[in-house]
Amino acid sequence: MAENRVKTLSLKSEVQANRILEIRIPEDVPLGPAEVVVVIFHEKPGVVRKPLTAGDLLRSPLFGLWKDREDIEDNIEFARRLRMEAEHRHHG
Repeated sequence: MAENRVKTLSLKSEVQANRILEIRIPEDVPLGPAEVVVVIFHEKPGVVRKPLTAGDLLRSPLFGLWKDREDIEDNIEFARRLRMEAEHRHHG
């Protein structure tokens, strides 16, 4: 039985005036289906935001973002794996 593996990437880009967002996927990403989540930061340059509180996070639209994902059986293990991948990610 083939095991499903999830690879998480954090890529940054700019939304252009023509409303087209271009992203370049690294060569080591396998071909096939992908799910893309776009997070838009609407901040003015130079503005410093206060740190988020636990209540802020609970009210965030990102809270529960993956609740309907059927490919995540153990959410604690999934989050642990994402943290480990982020800590060992090579930027280059």
